[in-house]
Amino acid sequence: MSNWLAGFKADYEKIFVEEWSHYLGAILLIMIILAMMVNGTVWGVFGGVRYWGDRINGLIGLAPLLEIQVPEEGLLTHRMSLMNIMLLIGAFTAALMSRQFQVNRPPKLEYLWAALGGMLMGIGASFAGGCTTGAFFNPVVHSSPSGWIMAGGLMIGAVIGLKLLLWTLEHISWGMEAPPTLNAPAGLVKNYPLLGFLIIAGIVVWSYNWYHSDDRIWASRAVIVVLGFAIGFVMHRARLCFARAFREPFMTAEGDMTKAIILALAIGIPIAAFLFQRKVIDPFSAIPASFWIGSLIGGVIFGIGMVFAGGCASGSLWRMGEGHLKLWVAMLFFAWMGSTASAILKMSGLTRSIPDNDADFEITAVGYQAYWPDMLGGWAPTLLLAGILLFVWYALVRYNESTEKFTVL
Repeated sequence: MSNWLAGFKADYEKIFVEEWSHYLGAILLIMIILAMMVNGTVWGVFGGVRYWGDRINGLIGLAPLLEIQVPEEGLLTHRMSLMNIMLLIGAFTAALMSRQFQVNRPPKLEYLWAALGGMLMGIGASFAGGCTTGAFFNPVVHSSPSGWIMAGGLMIGAVIGLKLLLWTLEHISWGMEAPPTLNAPAGLVKNYPLLGFLIIAGIVVWSYNWYHSDDRIWASRAVIVVLGFAIGFVMHRARLCFARAFREPFMTAEGDMTKAIILALAIGIPIAAFLFQRKVIDPFSAIPASFWIGSLIGGVIFGIGMVFAGGCASGSLWRMGEGHLKLWVAMLFFAWMGSTASAILKMSGLTRSIPDNDADFEITAVGYQAYWPDMLGGWAPTLLLAGILLFVWYALVRYNESTEKFTVL
């Protein structure tokens, strides 16, 4: 009997405690995203973050000044807000089950960097029409060049951000002392896995009740409850982070995270193309009207911000679930500035849709909804070009791992 129980414990450790491969996590992530697409929706983060910011601006009285219509939807009925909340809960559950949840207090200076980074991410996402999820990953999967332009901007921003951060480390000494670690009682930590299983049971009951609800909105959100939770759980277990994918090659020459994202895109692009051809989902549902100016400017600003914040939008959410207070601060300022900057850019006319255009897609002053099959004349050249770009990106990352030619630190 003891050997039998020991076997269960060993399997539990392998699945829920030991870190998953980045590649496994990337494959699971793209499968979840494709499942969302099959169900008629797309994964997004910034839309929910901006919604939180709209609510904040409503509470502090800035909404009328910024011409923000505070949404009537609740935190759990707003589709992308629900996605973000479920991602956070999924990561929190994974952290409990691996006994890795711990309230992590950074040095005082890190709180300032979190606020600065969060605000820059909010400005960048407002220009680009999304964060690393909505303006890079989703558009690339949806065969839009705007995602690739955003990727270029993120690389430039990551380099600038790393150089600025290095300068601060060399010239600023205030607030760099880490506070004492807050250790949870050993008895509580021992029961973390049980708490995690209880949360999973609660998620099952929650989604079941919503799915069988007579309310159409609640029923439609049941899938998001499950898949959003799964995204957070997978991202935590595999430590997936888009910020690391763009930052690490320039900081340490490490390329595993980047190659994992490339693998996810290599799987997702052709499958998504099949879904678009079958008209399962509208490809323009996840293509921002920001090609190319908004994508580039937004990518650079967002790239700088994510370096100082210590994570991108989705990466910040799952690390919040792990207990990092710095990322809670970063998310607060990301949400507030995302709402504020979006409103200002819209009031200025830069991101407001140009009326009376004869095109079938949205056009703004900073770009338009660019779709490669329309631009290149079909799916054959689209998939060929996507394959070439992915291979070139992989080859550069692989070359940098061996030579460290592109590192800036």
